[in-house]
Amino acid sequence: MIRYIQNKQIRNIKAVDLKFSRELYLSKLTSSNRLVGLVGQRGVGKTTLLLQYLKLNFKPSDYLYFSADDVYIINSSIYDIADEFVRLGGKVIVIDEIHKYQNWANEIKSIYDSFPDLLIRFSGSSMLNILSEKFDLSRRCVISYVMPLSFREFMKLSLDIDLPLLSFEEILKKHNELSSNLALEHPTLYKNFLRYLQIGYYPFFVEDEIEYKNKLFNACEKIINEDIPSLNKIDYTHLNIFKKFIAKLIYAKVPFKVNIAELCRELEVSHPTLATYLEILHRSKLIRPIKKYSNNISKKPEKLLFGNTNLLYTFADEFGVEVDVGTARETFFASQFETIYYSDIGDFVANETVFEIGGKNKKFTQIKDNPNSYLVVDTDYTMEKNKIALWLFGLMQR
Repeated sequence: MIRYIQNKQIRNIKAVDLKFSRELYLSKLTSSNRLVGLVGQRGVGKTTLLLQYLKLNFKPSDYLYFSADDVYIINSSIYDIADEFVRLGGKVIVIDEIHKYQNWANEIKSIYDSFPDLLIRFSGSSMLNILSEKFDLSRRCVISYVMPLSFREFMKLSLDIDLPLLSFEEILKKHNELSSNLALEHPTLYKNFLRYLQIGYYPFFVEDEIEYKNKLFNACEKIINEDIPSLNKIDYTHLNIFKKFIAKLIYAKVPFKVNIAELCRELEVSHPTLATYLEILHRSKLIRPIKKYSNNISKKPEKLLFGNTNLLYTFADEFGVEVDVGTARETFFASQFETIYYSDIGDFVANETVFEIGGKNKKFTQIKDNPNSYLVVDTDYTMEKNKIALWLFGLMQR
């Protein structure tokens, strides 16, 4: 078995490219923690990160890399594989797509406890499965969520253009200077931002831009048809509810405002069931619920957006619906923040700051009375105070 795995890993390691790497996640993998897991949506580049980690840091004889969905692995014991590898002097074992292996957490726990000198790294595309695993790995394992590519990373990967990594405060204070200088230095920057909104969040655009949306749609279908029912014990007949819900968001075109009672009637589910399904879609990163900002923040989402604009455009293509540009702008902006709220004044509140999102001719009418507010406009650069180019937030440290 070890010989088979090593022969296969030679091809995988040889094929991996080191020209572009995501240092934040590589640093998590190279940490002193013995057990590190990468989770993230299908297609965000977890496999590449694992292979880069091995290629950059170890000799081939030191590591063993395999995918848990390999037909030769699926009916084997990963504990037995680890045991044989350690006896041969192995130092690092890396298991890709670990959620495909039954009782994976129990075996990882046993490997961790039995081989104290072995480094263990794994990845999983089923975030619902990984994050909800019943076995307690919390005191042993460091889990890192791999986010889709930022606009900055997209520019580096697609065009080898290095754009600065900016803090939230830098964007607010220096946005006029930053947007004008960068837009003049890179004349196609804004054009590429619009391209990024459609096909830039997931690195498989490098292989084939034409089939990008088909690949992303198929990945989303797997989340709905495989990940959700396998973990949550949902009857397969109920999967249509998830699909109807996504269709409703697409056909709404504008950012979807939530009416719980109406949704329950339309989807023919109870309030608790709808709340559970919304939470599942949120945890899968397909949908982004936005709660209202107030002194008593509501548990009920006020608006629902797709997790990112690539999902929005992909589902819109599938349903034959034209994307509303305002929805695309708001979806992008919300995707740049871990915590963000809907606001009656402007569109969003993030980091105690009010933001109104719009086109380049948007006026300050809605936020004119709020001193801590900004217009975020869809343009290449701006020279007005408190008016920020939307794409700048794609360079923000997240």
